Amino acid sequence: MLQRIEVAAGRTFMEVGLDDVADHPPPSIADLGEYLRRGRSWVATDDEDRPVAFMLTSVVDGNAHIDEVSVHPTHSRRGIGRALIEHLVERAGCHHQPAITLTTFTGVPWNAPYYSRCGFHPVDDSDLGPELARIRRDEGWRGLDRHPRIAMIRPV
Repeated sequence: MLQRIEVAAGRTFMEVGLDDVADHPPPSIADLGEYLRRGRSWVATDDEDRPVAFMLTSVVDGNAHIDEVSVHPTHSRRGIGRALIEHLVERAGCHHQPAITLTTFTGVPWNAPYYSRCGFHPVDDSDLGPELARIRRDEGWRGLDRHPRIAMIRPV
């Protein structure tokens, strides 16, 4: 189900001309299982307990880090993604993590502008910690930097 959510959510990138992003494969079952085993994945369900969104996280430079948030388009614009983010803010606080980080596209309305509304602000490349800098380099190697991207942070 999570892979289907990811594929459906990914298709929305075609609306803004990022077809190559839409074509990226979803996380493998093994990868999703690893997030689950590490307690780093959360799923939002509908009234019938069917998954409609998920968030995958890690720890990067001592901060909680959002690896991915995907909401099925049939359930978007209902605050589900924000609820998942706020859940992570709460958990990060309980684990004494000072901030939440992520990387995202700058020109996609449901990416950087959305995260700004959720309290995130851009991090200058010169201020990236070593692990977040590595993530940004890896994104470049994977071709994601063909479209402007940034790292963002939200204090807990």
